[in-house]
Amino acid sequence: MSSQFATVAVVARRQRRNIADTVLAVEQVLEEHGVDVVFEDATAGFLPASDAARRTLPRKALGEVSDLVVVVGGDGSLLGVSRDIALDGVPVVGVNRGGLGFLAAVSPDQLDTQIGGILTGEFSIEDHFLLSATVQREGTDVARAMALNDVVMHPGTMARMMEFALWVDDSYVYDQRSDGLIVASPTGSTAYALSAGGPIMHPSLDAIVIVPMFPHTLTSRPLVVRGDAEIKIKVLRTADTAAELSFDSQVNVPLDVGDEVVVSKYAHPLKLVYPTGHNFYEACRSKLDWASRLGGQSG
Repeated sequence: MSSQFATVAVVARRQRRNIADTVLAVEQVLEEHGVDVVFEDATAGFLPASDAARRTLPRKALGEVSDLVVVVGGDGSLLGVSRDIALDGVPVVGVNRGGLGFLAAVSPDQLDTQIGGILTGEFSIEDHFLLSATVQREGTDVARAMALNDVVMHPGTMARMMEFALWVDDSYVYDQRSDGLIVASPTGSTAYALSAGGPIMHPSLDAIVIVPMFPHTLTSRPLVVRGDAEIKIKVLRTADTAAELSFDSQVNVPLDVGDEVVVSKYAHPLKLVYPTGHNFYEACRSKLDWASRLGGQSG
């Protein structure tokens, strides 16, 4: 048994048919290493019956009883779990059954070696800070949520512009017209912010990037600020549809003209577990095709 991870929780994305097989394989590896396994109740609900009754709990209670959380799915699944359990400080490891897999670094066909290795102490842990955003309307807080990747203000529909004002630490930056604004953590720099022309940031950086989406000026560029900066955005004007604030593209909050959004670093980081040998730059090479050369050759 791993002395560090005596109780391990398992959470899985449920929309994919092949997820159940991977979850069962994870369960087998965990049991072979003698750890106590607890399942998110919704995850256990789509698994075939076991010879022994599975222990289950709601997702938000898993961090209170477990030493490690295994998330089976893609990066999106891991984003959702991170917002629910970051406050508990429980390490999280992702088994990739999704797309790119920047965060979910364990391969389904290497569960024995990678999950097994983690249980026997062969791993590294990285702290990834989350962003916290509050929507203020006429001086009153009306919504608050967290994001691991990014907080995005957008006009609610495609090809619509909006106007907003930006402050950093009470210093006025600019008024701008664009399709929206992305505020991303270093973790989120390889997500939506990257497609909007933002820089790639190493996860260990204590910084936040602000990326305008298709700005109405050629001189507007991504802005990198301190990680402990407070960012305020005020909605000045929108199209004929309501603006929205999106958290990791999973939680959406409607915005009114005049609303102010205050974004800052969340106090409790997510602790991401990686198998020994994980390297951010190698992940960039493989996920972003940096190893490709013209003509289809790699080297």
